[in-house]
Amino acid sequence: MMDEIYLVTGAAGHLGSAVVRELLGMSKRVRALVLPREKNLPFGDVEICYGNVCDSKSLDGFFQHKENEKLYVIHCAGVVSIASRFIQNVYDVNVTGTKNVVDWCERCKVNRLVYVSSVHAIPEKPVGEDVVETRVFHPDEVTGIYAKTKSEATAHVLAAASRGLSLCVVHPTGICGPFDQGSGHMTTLVLDYVKGRLVASMKGGYDFVDVRDVATGIISCLTKGRSGECYILSNRYFEIKEILDMLHDITGKRKIRLILPLWFVRLTASLSETYYRILQQPPLYTPYSIYTISSAAHFSNQKARAELDYCTRDMRVTLGDTVAWLENEGRL
Repeated sequence: MMDEIYLVTGAAGHLGSAVVRELLGMSKRVRALVLPREKNLPFGDVEICYGNVCDSKSLDGFFQHKENEKLYVIHCAGVVSIASRFIQNVYDVNVTGTKNVVDWCERCKVNRLVYVSSVHAIPEKPVGEDVVETRVFHPDEVTGIYAKTKSEATAHVLAAASRGLSLCVVHPTGICGPFDQGSGHMTTLVLDYVKGRLVASMKGGYDFVDVRDVATGIISCLTKGRSGECYILSNRYFEIKEILDMLHDITGKRKIRLILPLWFVRLTASLSETYYRILQQPPLYTPYSIYTISSAAHFSNQKARAELDYCTRDMRVTLGDTVAWLENEGRL
């Protein structure tokens, strides 16, 4: 009988750590790739490997295995950015890093690769039309540095499938939920609201999904996903005001009643981006994020539900668990 090793890149990140937790709950042997000097190491009995997806040579130990060991790779490492300017590190990690991982997967003949792309890599549809999976990706058909890098990387991954590499691609929407040791955008929103730093909301919204549901969908791809196929892991569309109202119900904090029109938010977005850059915190809104929440995009997860048994939990549960986890971590 062949032993199985589950290799997770970006294991210190929000999604990567949730994937590790899920795999450990299934009593799987997990090897986690984290950056050198990473402080937020994955929770549990995990084999830690230090390396950087941008440096192919540093991945040697991560992919080491014996002939009787099956390798399952989940590539979560990536830089999420709502910045409106080009950032070299976003390209290096999202594109070059993904190419390095694919090269190693082909070299080691891994049993399955699951690549975490993004719905931003999928070209937009007209308002009112659901976004569904595609197999054609062109960076010039999407907007923003993050979307373009994810589009280019996804095209490269799918090309490897045509060469015989067993793989699936998943496209999560806006990830939220507990276990975020960093400063994800939804985590920042929750923190700012609970601490009273948020005094107004804005029109618009997005599809937000629990990180644990995405992790479960990713792991389902390892055995249930069809090779060479893409799966959207979404939940449903939420108005920003709807999210804040749920947080009000959960925490009892002051209800946000002021709703800023998008034209006003657009005027101040560049100032906000500069302000948060000075604070060394991710901005809550930028010209790109405003573009995103005003697009009214709806994403269909019908394919994932049918083929992966994918399902999602109630957003009130997600937000409640997030607040409880942040409180337990002493961040509130």
